[in-house]
Amino acid sequence: MTEEEYDALDELWTTNPPKVSGDGKNGFFMKHKDEIVILDNVSATWLRLKSEITHKSTTEIIGELVREKIAAAE
Repeated sequence: MTEEEYDALDELWTTNPPKVSGDGKNGFFMKHKDEIVILDNVSATWLRLKSEITHKSTTEIIGELVREKIAAAE
C-alpha cells in the first residue's frame, strides 16, 4: 500500500466510520446468525484446502456437498 493509498483509506474511515449497532438485533452477526456454523478443526482445514485448490468459496463447496446429499437421497 502506498502512502497515498494509506492516506486515502485513513481519510475514508475517519470521515465515514463503520456503523455499529448496540441494540443486539441489527448487527452483522445477528443478521447472519443462521449462516454461522462452527466446525471442528478437521472439517475447517478440509474446507479451507478445498477452497484454495478449487478457487471456490467455502459457501459454494458446502452448497455443492448439500446438493449432492439431497440428490443421493432421492
